Amino acid sequence: MTEFRAFHNTDPPQLLKLWHAAGLGRGAAECLSIDAFEVLIFSQPYFDPNGLIVAVENNEVVGFLLAGFGPNSEGSALDYSQGVICAVIVHPNVRRQGIGRELVLRGEEYLNSKGATQITAGPSGLLSPYLSGLYGGTRPSGFLVSDEFAAPFFESIDYQPAGSTRIYQRDLLGQKSPIKFHLVNLRRKMQLTIFDDFQAPNWWWLTRFGRLETLHFELVPKSGEAAVASATVVGLDLYIPKWEERVIGLTDVFVNEEDRGKGYGQSLLLEIARRLQDELITKLELHIEESNVVAWHVAEAVGYRQVDTGIVYQRV
Repeated sequence: MTEFRAFHNTDPPQLLKLWHAAGLGRGAAECLSIDAFEVLIFSQPYFDPNGLIVAVENNEVVGFLLAGFGPNSEGSALDYSQGVICAVIVHPNVRRQGIGRELVLRGEEYLNSKGATQITAGPSGLLSPYLSGLYGGTRPSGFLVSDEFAAPFFESIDYQPAGSTRIYQRDLLGQKSPIKFHLVNLRRKMQLTIFDDFQAPNWWWLTRFGRLETLHFELVPKSGEAAVASATVVGLDLYIPKWEERVIGLTDVFVNEEDRGKGYGQSLLLEIARRLQDELITKLELHIEESNVVAWHVAEAVGYRQVDTGIVYQRV
């Protein structure tokens, strides 16, 4: 008989054990400690034990669902109308017994009880209250295609894909930067500035990326004018045991609207790669929404290759 209940303070060791047993694919950090869950999930200011629903059989945790909410337009507080199912994990030994389906139903009930009018399965973009640093790599981007059990499960319970994200990586070992003659002149005029005291743009950014190591890069004209492009890099140290290499994630990549189409995006990505290669980083990772065709063409032009896809789901 399976019991479903809210999170208890004594659950973390078994939740962590289940995380490692579930076979979540290349995009899930492994060899984690309980401290990682504590810092990145349980200590979030909006963590609600009722939003972490646990399935128990014979005093053993055999499944759990983690649900939360997106931010308001200012990124200053939660917007309870935007519900997010961030994780559904069931032990391989008890799959196909209805446990995952029941967890999702109870997760939906929890989110609806708090005021959700829209529920997305798969944390992605701004709708990612949990799992930054734990699942997805650079940032959560839905459930990954490499997480082979995710798509069949959600489709079996009448959830369908509602959006996707391309996940790119660029190898910094043995891969020379592509020669772009039209960027040579830009490089002469620009310099890459690094800030290790970057001020978080809002509370929502701070709750997720503020718990990870970050650096902020800006592409600035040597003439002293304001930056034309910027990006933040995120340390992915929790993935080192899984990937067996040092990978850095790029997020919040931005080019001023009036400066787009002039090569600044490519120049920024190339300059960041050169700088991090000197720091013995082996790969860079970048997530781009499927709909942002211009951005993924820019990434591919400077050596990024797609390694995975993240998908978010909504009930039909």
